[in-house]
Amino acid sequence: MLRGQSARHRLDQRHPWLLDTAVVLVVALSSLPDLLSHSRHGPFGDTTDHGQVPTPVLVAFAVALAVPLWWRRRTPAVTYWVISAVLLAQWSLGVWQQTGMATLIALYSLALRGSLRSLGWAAAVTAAEMTLAVWLLTPLEHPFLGLFFLLGTATAAVAIGLTLRIRRLYLAALEDRARRLEIEHDQRVRLTTAAERARIAREMHDIVGHNLSVMVSVADGAATLATHRGETSAEPLRILADTGRQAMSELRRVLGVLREERGHEEDVRLLGPQPGIRDLDPLLARVRAAGLPVTYRTTGDLDALGSGVQLTVYRVVQEALTNTLVHAGPGATADVTVTKDAGTLRIRVADTGVSAAEAPSGDAGHGLVGIRQRAAMYGGTVTLGPPASGHGWLVDVVLDVPPGDHQP
Repeated sequence: MLRGQSARHRLDQRHPWLLDTAVVLVVALSSLPDLLSHSRHGPFGDTTDHGQVPTPVLVAFAVALAVPLWWRRRTPAVTYWVISAVLLAQWSLGVWQQTGMATLIALYSLALRGSLRSLGWAAAVTAAEMTLAVWLLTPLEHPFLGLFFLLGTATAAVAIGLTLRIRRLYLAALEDRARRLEIEHDQRVRLTTAAERARIAREMHDIVGHNLSVMVSVADGAATLATHRGETSAEPLRILADTGRQAMSELRRVLGVLREERGHEEDVRLLGPQPGIRDLDPLLARVRAAGLPVTYRTTGDLDALGSGVQLTVYRVVQEALTNTLVHAGPGATADVTVTKDAGTLRIRVADTGVSAAEAPSGDAGHGLVGIRQRAAMYGGTVTLGPPASGHGWLVDVVLDVPPGDHQP
């Protein structure tokens, strides 16, 4: 039943009339024994005689009790009150029919989908009608037993409806919470991405601004030397220097847009040079001092890389080792490898700690957003996940480094 619940739910959503029709047919078919026999045992063991009530009247009662159930999910309150009125009229004629179960279905539907105020009135009216029927309208051989059975089944119908109603509300609250958590997670990722992009832009400003300053200084010096020598290249060199100064001015404006409100200490820190390949040794020393053994290997002429590429290498290694320190757990080790080939640069950081899937929930993975953003600057690819051994975590970044992106 549990395995087929989702399939039945989808079928009911596509064709809701199927279930409504099935309920009406089941209740209607339950009236056949009452219609085919004029003398039979009643619901509580006593013998009832339907001979005084014409068969068309019995058929009319059966139809009036079964047909309103078609609308039990759309208008549960109206359905109940119609069935309750028909049932009271039937009992007034001393007739007991199996279609009286429609009252239980109506109570269940009202408890599941109707208002609680209407449910309270319906429960009170049902109890009054059943008591009146057992003691006055259709006296039974065992009234206490009959009343106990009727009130018990009515209470069970209401209890089942309320239980399923509470379960639906609980599931709806869980789904709403899951949607909110997903939205909040996406918002945190977007904010982290925006902050990392702004940080990258500020760092690249420092690198590009430094290079532009060198170009402007060289162009000014060359223009002055060409003027003293009377060469015609003086004017193009001055234009080159002025263009460089305009570019530096535009960079400052961009930095002013990207820069958030910062304290004086961080403003002073931004004035320092951006880290590069040579700064990995002090970084690894600090990580080792924090208790994480790290091995470090390099291949190729890394010092010849441009400032931007070196900064990317430093930040990737820094973010990866930071995640290792936070999530790897005690006894973990890390291995850092930086390899430069023709046109590509590969950064590989692997640890032997707890994988990200087993790490505690929280802000884990936000540092990896910065790695992806930095790799995208150079058209690189990022591989994140457990290594082939299945234990630990691997950060593998491959950058496309063009031949011209090297230090002179």
